[in-house]
Amino acid sequence: MSEAAATTTRLSIFPLPGALLFPRMHLPLHIFEPRYRAMVSDAMARDRRIGMIQPRANKVGRRDTPPLFEIGCVGKIGEFEASEDGRYNLVLEGLSLFRIVRELDVTTAFRQVEAELLPVNAEPETLSLSRRSLLESESRAFADAQGYAVDWDQVTRLDDEALVNGIAQIAPFDVAAKQALLEADGIEDRAELIVQLMQFFGRHDGEDSVTLQ
Repeated sequence: MSEAAATTTRLSIFPLPGALLFPRMHLPLHIFEPRYRAMVSDAMARDRRIGMIQPRANKVGRRDTPPLFEIGCVGKIGEFEASEDGRYNLVLEGLSLFRIVRELDVTTAFRQVEAELLPVNAEPETLSLSRRSLLESESRAFADAQGYAVDWDQVTRLDDEALVNGIAQIAPFDVAAKQALLEADGIEDRAELIVQLMQFFGRHDGEDSVTLQ
């Protein structure tokens, strides 16, 4: 990932395993836990920003404060709906990746960090024609093997960045594999890793998820 200068900011974070967000992508969320309802209310009263990040799997830590990966993505609350019982349905719009500098000592029920915002390319990235073709063919094979119903006409109309990052967000890989996809250095590398994971998964029928060591 780029080591270019980054801006430091304070972020409220939502640690959620398997949930990835990328810049220029969207992530729907159903918020029901009291502490995260408080987080959303706070965000709506401030700048509408939430930091999505994955907790580390199989690491020692308190259940309510599990250790975190260093890299996550800032999302801005776009679509928003509050239900009568206090729950929220919302859609986060990805703004930029961030790197945690330190976790803050706060009195809020939700966690907050000091984070560096990482640079975002002004324009969506593109794939080579060969990489795009391979990714589409492997995705079709993977979806067929898993019994997924996919609108391939719609898929082929996606730009390269939306295709790669969309697959990374919804693919049924484990936390470590998801994190590797998030931290990949550009969509060419991310697309290559997706293909490798799909091929691996295809040779391990009957398992619920792909594990990346």
